[in-house]
Amino acid sequence: MEKSIFNFKIQYQDGSIIDLHKDKELWVSSFRILSPSPNHITEQIEGQHGSRYLGTTLKDRKITSSISIEAIDPVDFDLFRDELFQIFNPLNKFYIIRDLQPGKRMLVSVANEFDIDYLTLEDGEFDIEFVIHSVFLESVGTTLDELSYEANVWQFGQGLLAEDVSYIHHSTTFQIYNAGNVEIDPRFVSFVITFSGASNNLQIINTTSGDIWKHFGITESGDVITLDRVKAFKNGESIFKDTNFKAIKLKPGWNLFEIKGALSNFEIKFNSRFYYL
Repeated sequence: MEKSIFNFKIQYQDGSIIDLHKDKELWVSSFRILSPSPNHITEQIEGQHGSRYLGTTLKDRKITSSISIEAIDPVDFDLFRDELFQIFNPLNKFYIIRDLQPGKRMLVSVANEFDIDYLTLEDGEFDIEFVIHSVFLESVGTTLDELSYEANVWQFGQGLLAEDVSYIHHSTTFQIYNAGNVEIDPRFVSFVITFSGASNNLQIINTTSGDIWKHFGITESGDVITLDRVKAFKNGESIFKDTNFKAIKLKPGWNLFEIKGALSNFEIKFNSRFYYL
């Protein structure tokens, strides 16, 4: 059977993958990602027209898809229906990776119930809705993967640059590139910074975003400091109380960094995915 251009893969949290066309011979006739829906926060001011704008957040993002199935006979169709209920189990969150953009994935839940319409006793179709709770799509690859299209985790349209870009540095000033169009904020997404080496009152400064992380202590050669989202560790033990309780974010595009308090022969490494509207 010919493959639909809207075909997609499901990647479960355990890493297993189902290709709807290749593995299940399903025909995805449509796949629509709705735009982000804004939630404008305002307050009414007595005696004034309109309202005062306080900010905007984004609501859950919806996806709709139509899928057709074929079976050998009515019994096979009935069994296939049960299998589809398991594939699209609403108790499990999973990633969708579209064939049209294989370098991006979206973490979704099944939004509601779906019913399979019987076209014949062997053929049917159903509409299914998903919800992206985090709103954003994310890159399949990470900053520590090879940043080339030959790595098979990247695609055109992800903001990658033709020039060499590194996420491992040994100098006190350097730049880190966020190829996505969304800020990387460790309060909401996975972002790990690793510092290896000796230091005295280490500071990691993103001068582009204005973020400064400080450690009030020392490390010896061979010690490793890990900033994992908003947590901080030294050789696996928490040092959060010995910090200024801040986090480092990455603005879209280039971010200029400065390291203070680092002694000789250190290494700093950045590991994240990129995020997209």
